[in-house]
Amino acid sequence: MSTLNDLNQKMTKYRWAICSLLFFSTTINYMDRNVISFLKEYFCSPDGFAWTNSQFSYVTAFFTAAYAGVTVFSGVIIDKIGSKLGLALSLIVWSICGIGNAFVGISVSAHVIIRSLFGVGEAGNFPASIKTVTEWFPKKERALATGIFNSGSNIGAMVSALFVPWCLIHFGDASGWKMAYILTGSIGLVWLIFWFMLYDTPRKLKEKGKINEAEFAYIHSDDVELTPEQRKAEADGIVEKVSWGKLLKYPQTWSFFFGKFMTDGIWWFLLFWLPDYLKKQFDMTTQEVMWPTFIVFGIAIIGSVFGGSVPMFFMNKGWNVYKARMMAMLIIALFPVLLLLTQFFGDKAVFGSYAMYLATAIICIAGAAHQAWSANIFTTVSDMFPKKAIATVTGIGGLAGGIGGVLVQLLAGFITDLYSSKPETAYMIMFGVCAFAYVIAWVIMKLLVPKYKIITDL
Repeated sequence: MSTLNDLNQKMTKYRWAICSLLFFSTTINYMDRNVISFLKEYFCSPDGFAWTNSQFSYVTAFFTAAYAGVTVFSGVIIDKIGSKLGLALSLIVWSICGIGNAFVGISVSAHVIIRSLFGVGEAGNFPASIKTVTEWFPKKERALATGIFNSGSNIGAMVSALFVPWCLIHFGDASGWKMAYILTGSIGLVWLIFWFMLYDTPRKLKEKGKINEAEFAYIHSDDVELTPEQRKAEADGIVEKVSWGKLLKYPQTWSFFFGKFMTDGIWWFLLFWLPDYLKKQFDMTTQEVMWPTFIVFGIAIIGSVFGGSVPMFFMNKGWNVYKARMMAMLIIALFPVLLLLTQFFGDKAVFGSYAMYLATAIICIAGAAHQAWSANIFTTVSDMFPKKAIATVTGIGGLAGGIGGVLVQLLAGFITDLYSSKPETAYMIMFGVCAFAYVIAWVIMKLLVPKYKIITDL
């Protein structure tokens, strides 16, 4: 039993070391995922694989579909086996398949298969990470912690923006695309060493002296809605199985489902198609797109971290968790509407050499807004569901986001082929699709869950 002296001692901050581990796993995740976007020009070039835009979209769409489909199952598995083993297995699979991508040759079908297996591995990252944040952080810090680890997705994309073009230039296109896959895929295996050395549940690390009673109590300080038995079970890391059937009866599950369905595909579109847009809209080379792409994902980091802190402003004014979260998300949802102006500011006939900078600035705002939205939508799950269901619900949302991502990928491939002689028109349509996705998602979520209601009957 905790003594008064235990709780008054200076609190350890080991939870932020756990957050750092999640940050690096997400960085590796997106670095490996984003390699293919910088290889599109070579894959679709007559001097390369001579793929069409639609064939390229098949590879990214099948990856997205595999990622989405397995996310649901990975969430259930991770809820059962725990975050430590779940995230480790996920990273091993995606790293090995990422390396394997270098050895499949020119065949579209072969790339589809190996990239789909890669998606199977990546499917565990976010369910495991969100579950870990829920285990290690009180509710008021979860959006910030999620925003910090989620900013790794931008760091990973930034690393790819510089590293993959460098590989193509240094090794030559024919060997560079292979080396890009091999080198990025190998890094994740190093991360595993630190994960197994440093990670465990708060209860076990308290027993080992890594965290003190003050931090342990703080982590569980807002479990007030739970019964004493539920609080003890969650603190001890006892896992109970929660069926999908039960979860799908709650509007909170469907709120998260539709929020992810409407918005995840927008980020995937930026990940996989931004270099292509810059090349076609502004006649840029592979080397020239490095820095604009790097900047877009760099600015998105600000959105991820700052967006995760916005709800705390309203919570400090006495608002409940859900009201504060939804107000923050409404504000964030308005910024991507600016994408309607991308092609206006990207008109070289009007703005000359400044057009690229102006269009990129608009995309920077949208990218930052998406990451701010992402940091908050993930934490709506931990706001309302018990810890034993977090990974499963996150997996259901991942499925929804993946379905949306597949549709956006296929639409991008179809539109860019349809308007192959007018890429500016193709991207005007795509940016128009992206502009209102977040506002529509917010409205649906608010209609499904108008008021804060935590689930206690699972």
